[in-house]
Amino acid sequence: MPDYSIHQFPRSRIATIDVCAVGIQKHHITALLEIDVTGSREKIKQYKKSKGKISFTGWLIKSICATVHHHSRSASYLLGSRNVISFNDVNASFLVEKELNGEKVPFPILLKRVNDLSIEAITGYIRDSKNIRVDEKDIVIQGKSTAVERFYYHLPGFLRRFAWKVMLRRPQSVFHKMGNVAITSVGMMGRIDGWFIPISIHPVCFGIGSVIKKPAVVDDKIVIREMLKMTVLIDHDVMDGAPMARFISELTNNIERGIFL
Repeated sequence: MPDYSIHQFPRSRIATIDVCAVGIQKHHITALLEIDVTGSREKIKQYKKSKGKISFTGWLIKSICATVHHHSRSASYLLGSRNVISFNDVNASFLVEKELNGEKVPFPILLKRVNDLSIEAITGYIRDSKNIRVDEKDIVIQGKSTAVERFYYHLPGFLRRFAWKVMLRRPQSVFHKMGNVAITSVGMMGRIDGWFIPISIHPVCFGIGSVIKKPAVVDDKIVIREMLKMTVLIDHDVMDGAPMARFISELTNNIERGIFL
């Protein structure tokens, strides 16, 4: 008989499985980007010396959400079958890795009205969330789960996934509970020269990859630059190809020129 071990994963993993099952049915268009962040990372170093302590991740979230705020259609939800609802603010769901029973587990935090937050505030939220202790009953970091949320984990799979589909029909509620932007930085946990493609139920999702030093052409010369791998998912049901291209172009430009720095 072969040796093996069985591990029970945390309840939050059940929700992840359900989100993937529902999210894979969405009509996301995938963009694989390679963004030159050499100048921006240097500006962040100077910013830390002269203004305050910020992180690259905090600045990147601010830059992403500012661009989304300018292109609000990118973070819109379908309302029924013929309408689209756009929000005046950007609420971003961001995953933070926590240790639970000796295992690294991703927990979501919701950054509300990121368009009004400073880079320092975003950096602080992420830092503080990493210091909050969680247990097996927790679903999100900000607060304790409700009785209804705990009951969800006792339902059979088809009912849980049906609950997600029903909830997505009420975008105002989804906006307040989960936001209209999803950001995951799994690729920044290690040096990976490639892209990963997440699955999301949000209208726009950003998969932040690694920063890799690579040769690039600058002013007709080959130089070594720091390149950020990023994947962007955009819901084609709410945004057409041409606006998508303009959104991606502005996002790339904002990150490369070091907006807010």
